[in-house]
Parts: sequence; structure tokens; C-alpha cells
Amino acid sequence: MIRKLDLPDAAAKTADPRISAPSALRNREAITAELTRIAPQHGCALEIASGTGEHVIAFAAAMPGIVWQPTDPEPTRRASITAWVADAGLPNILPPRDLDAAQPGWTKDHGPADLIVLINLLHLISMPEVTTLLAEVAAALAPGGRFALYGPFLRDGCTTSQGDADFDAALRAQDPAIGYKDMADVIAMLQRHGLAHAETIPMPANNLLLVFDRPA
Repeated sequence: MIRKLDLPDAAAKTADPRISAPSALRNREAITAELTRIAPQHGCALEIASGTGEHVIAFAAAMPGIVWQPTDPEPTRRASITAWVADAGLPNILPPRDLDAAQPGWTKDHGPADLIVLINLLHLISMPEVTTLLAEVAAALAPGGRFALYGPFLRDGCTTSQGDADFDAALRAQDPAIGYKDMADVIAMLQRHGLAHAETIPMPANNLLLVFDRPA
């Protein structure tokens, strides 16, 4: 389900098909640094909800041994990804594909992947959609593969800053079904689907990068 939300850091739209998201520019260096450390040297990576495309061009440049498959359900975002990739001139990024990862059944067309990356989505979808998405991710991950999940999370049911509390409340005011998810619930869901929780990495602005492994 694609929601039209009023977000505080919305991507800027211009006549140029390349959309720019200030939040992506702020966090991509830190995310890239951690992914470079935890990712395999070679293989296929699936990025879910790639957004503007500003993340995947940074990832592909830093990890040239990995072939990256960006995805997004919105045509304007896929056009932005295509434009950013063309501008970057990187050979290890495939054309973006249409994927709403909160819908069931997509694993048969996407995967197996050695690395799956998901950035800043769980707080923008409902818990039933999260349940579906995580089940599909676990099924799409190759044996020995890794899942990197980035975003804001509740810890023991609570936000960790006033800014997070305000943002979570603003999301729930727009749609009571969405908002921050508890880290413990997400870990438990993925463990039920056979993934092992490998790392919890603190990131800037109270975000976390959760890393999961599928046994080889």
C-alpha cells in the first residue's frame, strides 16, 4: 500500500527527474560505511524501497563487487533512480524494478539475494504490512545471506528522544496504523522466519542498523 504522507524531510521535486531527499544525503555516508563492513565482497544485493536512488549509487560505488538491484513501487521514484544511476555511470546497478514489498508473493520474482537492504520504511507502514514484508525478506535471502535493516525504532515500547516522539505522533495522527515499531518485535519476527540477529549498530540521529543472517 502506497501512502501519501506529509513528512518533515520530503524529497525535493524539480523538472529534473532526479529527486533529492535531504535525509538520504545526511545518512548515506554512515550507512555506506557500515554496509561496506558487513556486506559480502561479491554477490547480488536487493534494495527494497530505494526511494530517490541516492543511496544505491553510494552503495554501488563503495562495493563494486556487488550487483545492486534497486526497487520502488512509485514510477516517479524509479525514474529518479534511473536518472541518478545514469549520472553516476556505475556498471553494477541494474535498472530499477517495480516492487511493493509490503504485498505478499514477491519472493518468487526477486531473489535469492546475498544481501537485502531496507532503509526507513517500517515506520511508514502498518504492522500487518511489516509482518508480510519481513516474511518475504526472509524467504528471498540466500543461504549465508545478510539482511540490513535501517531506521528509527521503539526500545521497550518507548521512543528515545523528544524528536522521535514528535515524529512518531505525527505519523500516527496521519494514519493510526503506522508509526515506529519496537526493535524487539522486529527481531522476534525475523527469528521466527529462521534468521539470526547478528548485530545492532547505533547510528546517527537515534537510528539503528539491525543486521540478520540466514544460516548457510
